[in-house]
Amino acid sequence: MVIGIVGAGIVGLAVGRELVRRRPGTRVVVLDKEDRVAAHQTGHNSGVVHAGLYYPPGSLKARLCTRGGAMLREYCAERAIPYTECGKLVVAVAADEVPRLDALAARAGDNRVPGLRRIGPAEIREIEPHAAGLAALWSPRTAITDFTRVAQAFADDIVAGGGEVRLGFRVDRVTPGAVFAGTRAVAVDRLIVCAGLHTDLVSALAGDTAAPRIIPFRGEYLRVLPAKADLVRGLIYPVPDPRYPFLGVHYTRRVDGSLEVGPNAVLATAREGYRRSDVAPRDLAGIAAWPGTWRMARRHWRTGLREWRGSLSKRAYLVAARRYVPEIGPDDVVRAGAGVRAQALDRDGTLVDDFRIHHLGPVTAIRNAPSPAATSSMAIAEHVADVLR
Repeated sequence: MVIGIVGAGIVGLAVGRELVRRRPGTRVVVLDKEDRVAAHQTGHNSGVVHAGLYYPPGSLKARLCTRGGAMLREYCAERAIPYTECGKLVVAVAADEVPRLDALAARAGDNRVPGLRRIGPAEIREIEPHAAGLAALWSPRTAITDFTRVAQAFADDIVAGGGEVRLGFRVDRVTPGAVFAGTRAVAVDRLIVCAGLHTDLVSALAGDTAAPRIIPFRGEYLRVLPAKADLVRGLIYPVPDPRYPFLGVHYTRRVDGSLEVGPNAVLATAREGYRRSDVAPRDLAGIAAWPGTWRMARRHWRTGLREWRGSLSKRAYLVAARRYVPEIGPDDVVRAGAGVRAQALDRDGTLVDDFRIHHLGPVTAIRNAPSPAATSSMAIAEHVADVLR
């Protein structure tokens, strides 16, 4: 039995590791077009290990985030990978946000988020002395880690267990029993697609449906200069807008001690469009040809324009962020890196929120795995391995 996995991001590698552990004697081959693991979404991740506040009870995200976070915590301890429970505040700064905060608290309670409690302005200041807000949810078990190191550790486990991670293998054809990169072929009995930004294209090679289409959204970060980096101790998030799967601009402490603001969510003009200047005509044509793109644009064009203004101007970018920490202004930040989120979009213009997994005979395609996929990766791997069994 040979199981091929397309994609050496954290989800693909977690699945490969789980299969090596569960199926001694089965050959597991992870394939990726890049020359390193974790080259895209995993390697540009904010590093936040989510506690499960946001997700509808009973959804795959809710179930797999809770389980995956616990597994990841234990794994990082075993492998001496940095893991810090710095905690998260989800802050309501306006009166109309308080009912949404209370609804979020109820949802988090249903999801059994550990240690969560609702606090007022005084306690907000005790936890984050420079933060402003009317009320907040305090999640002390929300953590930060280095997901690139986690992914590399997963790859090492695969190799140690007799599997293979083959890099520089760009899958361009799938036939029953094999995958190809040009003239090179790998024979497989089963195939799992975890191709992130290209997962819809690779899935189509295996005969999957066109929907959902991956639409790339660039998330840009600002880094707070050292003089004010200590104004935030942990993580400060806004109350999310239920219309969007994005969590909004927030303050993120990194395991290296730095502090970042972001990310925003700007429609990218390339699947790997990490810079505004990155334009891939084929990707752009695919975005424009998808009916869901225009339906999404009609609903959310005002938000899109606001995100673009923030992308072009640090001052505009920080308008929302300064509601939470007023002392950090445009002169206190510099532009940092960016990531690209593989956001699945249905034909009707709906931004797909939950994890979505398709099964096509011997092919399993993970068609939507945005945040908290890194947190949930080990639990997603369990779920996929259970389906294969």
